[in-house]
Amino acid sequence: MDRRTFSRRMLVGGSVAAVTGVTSMSLGAVQATSAENPVKTAPAGGVVRHLKLYAETLADGSMGYGFEKGKASVPGPLIEITEGDTLHIEFENTTDVDASLHVHGVDYDIASDGTRMNRSHVEPGGTRTYTWRTHAPGRRKDGTWQAGSAGYWHYHDHVVGTDHGTGGIRKGLYGPLVVRRKGDVLPDKTITIVFNDMTINNKAAHESPDFEATVGDRVEVVMITHGEYYHTFHIHGHRWADNRTGLLTGPDDPSRVVDTKICGPAESFGFQIIAGEHVGAGAWMYHCHVQSHSDMGMAGLLLVAKADGTVPGYDPPHHVAGAAETHEH
Repeated sequence: MDRRTFSRRMLVGGSVAAVTGVTSMSLGAVQATSAENPVKTAPAGGVVRHLKLYAETLADGSMGYGFEKGKASVPGPLIEITEGDTLHIEFENTTDVDASLHVHGVDYDIASDGTRMNRSHVEPGGTRTYTWRTHAPGRRKDGTWQAGSAGYWHYHDHVVGTDHGTGGIRKGLYGPLVVRRKGDVLPDKTITIVFNDMTINNKAAHESPDFEATVGDRVEVVMITHGEYYHTFHIHGHRWADNRTGLLTGPDDPSRVVDTKICGPAESFGFQIIAGEHVGAGAWMYHCHVQSHSDMGMAGLLLVAKADGTVPGYDPPHHVAGAAETHEH
């Protein structure tokens, strides 16, 4: 593998994020009552939702999921639901190989498992409806408590290349799923970062995606790992609580506050930060903190701008090689 150095040229040569509002399936929002610091919060669940999802082969040979035919992306689009919701996904496979949709973290019958072993995959040109269900925490009959579905999860192919979807995941057939709990604070924007082998969002070294925010934005990060390696996610200048939401519930919340977290293959987590809080605007690096991985280019930027749109100390590239995907709420 080509070993390169994370240099100043990388700081000015990455791709700048494109803000898009059409590539996420989002839940509604309820306005909090605090006049001092109003935030939007997740509504109650219990809604039956429907969406269409396509698997496609892209022009460069990679593969992606999309809500519209011809608009697949890597990672696939953000899907958001609330505990108690049921989601019916009409999945169409437009590729020339078997493909599927397998999800982590929610409830589904065997017919929605998305594997070849139980014939829940989709042949080329075929369509199948996958149904995902969610539930809130509750007490079992034996008195113990079951966990709810809320969390930062993901979905991916499970049949391309091998019966475990190794080829599909390597080519980009994966995406984020966020299940919220009633009352969860909603972000202003969500970004998805996937460490897939030695790439970020399937972008090779020195082409890693950058993301944009303005000081004061509530930014949600969904972090997913795929492939063969363990990675350590780190973001400069910002930190979060190591719990379900990344937010403290109060001054006595015992959750550990971190700015670095290990994430192994098929693991995922998420958190919210206020962009530039206590540190201001700037080109804040995020990267894998395994030293050899960051040395080989597993790094990008969270570009936090001042109100006038400028990013102190950042010299924008003259050519944008690609666009990272940011989902606004």
